[in-house]
Amino acid sequence: MPLVIAIDGPAASGKGTLAKRLADHYGLPHLDTGLLYRAVALALLDAGLSLDDSAAAARAALALDAGRLDDPRLRDRAMGEAASRVSSVPEVRAGLLAWQRRFAADPQGAVLDGRDIGTVVCPEASVKLVITASSEERARRRHRELAGRGEAATFAAILADIEARDARDASRSAAPLRMADDAVRLDTTELDADAAFDEARDIVERTRGDAA
Repeated sequence: MPLVIAIDGPAASGKGTLAKRLADHYGLPHLDTGLLYRAVALALLDAGLSLDDSAAAARAALALDAGRLDDPRLRDRAMGEAASRVSSVPEVRAGLLAWQRRFAADPQGAVLDGRDIGTVVCPEASVKLVITASSEERARRRHRELAGRGEAATFAAILADIEARDARDASRSAAPLRMADDAVRLDTTELDADAAFDEARDIVERTRGDAA
């Protein structure tokens, strides 16, 4: 049976890093689904359209080209905020759902991380993880990441951005961020990257063992 690992969590919780490491460890393809929403937002901005233009956002989602996921601009801080806005559009989420499910249907399995993987995209995933951390710790991590890339941003501004995104993710009508009943929560507030990976790998192995 293919191993599909669904990893959900708020911004800067460490889910992306864990997803990549788990994918490498198990030899599986990895999809950062947040990049899909960033790519939709970038397509709108490149076309000179408003992020609040729901119809245009839906069309961009349906026309998404995988080649756009390599655009380095998708990693900019501003694109995270832009993606959060377009991801609240139900038609955008619907348009990207089939794209994500095709990726997850790889015969060998897959690792996907995002906000609604275990609840909407892959409700039958072999393993479901929800990665969390305090908002303050997530803001510190994002601040270090941006500083390392030479991007200027204050801790207070980053924390406010994260808290606003958390509120938007939790309250949106389409696929709000929530924990699946059979998911396992992993709080990484006090864990470094290696310790978090060890915990996540142990959860995957225990879950697989229970299912065997």
